[in-house]
Amino acid sequence: MPVYQLDPLRDGRWVELLERHEGASIFHTRGWLHCLQETYGYEPFVLTTSPPHAELTNGLVFCRVKSWLSGDRMVSLPFADHCEPLFERTGDFFTIIDWLSRESSRGARRRVELRPRGGDGLDLLRHTQFRVAQKFHLHVLDLRPDLHELSSSLDRDSVQRRLRRVERGNLVYEEGNSPNLLKQFYYLQVLTRRRHRLPPQPLQWFVNLLHALRDHAKIRVVSFGGAPVASILTLRYKEAAVFKYGCSDARYHHLGGVPFLLWEAIREAKHTQAKTFDMGRSDPDNAGLIAFKSHWGAVDVPLSYWQYPPSSVSPMSLISGIRRLGGRLVALLPDSMLIFLGKTLYKHVG
Repeated sequence: MPVYQLDPLRDGRWVELLERHEGASIFHTRGWLHCLQETYGYEPFVLTTSPPHAELTNGLVFCRVKSWLSGDRMVSLPFADHCEPLFERTGDFFTIIDWLSRESSRGARRRVELRPRGGDGLDLLRHTQFRVAQKFHLHVLDLRPDLHELSSSLDRDSVQRRLRRVERGNLVYEEGNSPNLLKQFYYLQVLTRRRHRLPPQPLQWFVNLLHALRDHAKIRVVSFGGAPVASILTLRYKEAAVFKYGCSDARYHHLGGVPFLLWEAIREAKHTQAKTFDMGRSDPDNAGLIAFKSHWGAVDVPLSYWQYPPSSVSPMSLISGIRRLGGRLVALLPDSMLIFLGKTLYKHVG
């Protein structure tokens, strides 16, 4: 069966497929793909078994990542926690996987990376030469119970107690996607990444994200004494809300800003008929983050990233290597140098 390629930013059939397919997420959308192209120069494309001018019945979206540091790759999809292949028939999916394997083996193509949310069901290990490159925990909160039941399921000590503390505090809450809110968010983002001994993603990434996704992206900020103390950036597509980025000033953690913002986002998602609240992925060795998300009642779902040909080196290890080998130095850099480091490195990570 032939394999065809299309441009998801221009071919209207891609948008139609996203509307129909239940596996489509915010990461499949033109807005997300446009941000990847505008910020990092990645070229998006879709592989499908549907002929040109016929109805698009399936698709596997990629970006071409060209890097002298991490190697040239085809990634589905950069900076997305997960990206489900959109197929009704597994036979069509494996037709494209076989095509990718042949092209990669010829040496003219790049390494291929897949990030399917339901990867185990695709049976990649049994039927292909793709191998697991990384494993994560994905945390998803079911929003179908009523709000009282959701509130009662929150951990009493680490969540409910902090939310009650916020009610007695003097935090000022704002939401939207204005330049001023973005400025506050990014200030806290740089603080947080420094605390984690990592560079922040470029400011332009967030500028492009808000511009391209518009009403599908929102920043929430709480301030104390006129200064921002916590912020989150959430995404929304169809019946799923996504907690994508969170940041804070550690000096004010006792005020419970991040829990308050998360609860506001969950309440809004529930009121606007969302069925799930995706709290994102966690590294297996980050026990604190895993515990934090579990305290909200989120289900822990295994998440695997696949690669062909297999390699022991992951582009994401570039960032981990910075933390491990140079984290102390990174934490001492001035903001301008820290931001420059992130702007230089993240385009190689994808």
